[in-house]
Amino acid sequence: MSAGDVEDFIQQNRAVAEEVEAFRGYWESDKHWTARREFILRNKGDFGPEQHDHLLALSMVWANNVFMGCRYSEELLQQVKEMAEGVEVEDAPVFKTRDEIMKQVRVAFSSRAASRYGR
Repeated sequence: MSAGDVEDFIQQNRAVAEEVEAFRGYWESDKHWTARREFILRNKGDFGPEQHDHLLALSMVWANNVFMGCRYSEELLQQVKEMAEGVEVEDAPVFKTRDEIMKQVRVAFSSRAASRYGR
């Protein structure tokens, strides 16, 4: 389901669209909400009405990981990444772990030291 398909679906299924629209958080930007809404719509059919809270929680896990860099268990991240397959997020931020940052600092430091001392 592409972004255009999502818009077509929303136009053809106003009741579902209005139900899903009620799940938008006031803090969500249009870009954030558009992606999370697509995640919800793509997976809504796999969850019964009694499981809506679970779907919404998974959508927040995915959005928090993509937009804020929040970390979760590998198993949970794998699940939501599979559920989000095909959801396009433009200009998604790129996050680095502390270990990745420290590795860059060590490489930069050792390169400067090597050039300074002729190594």
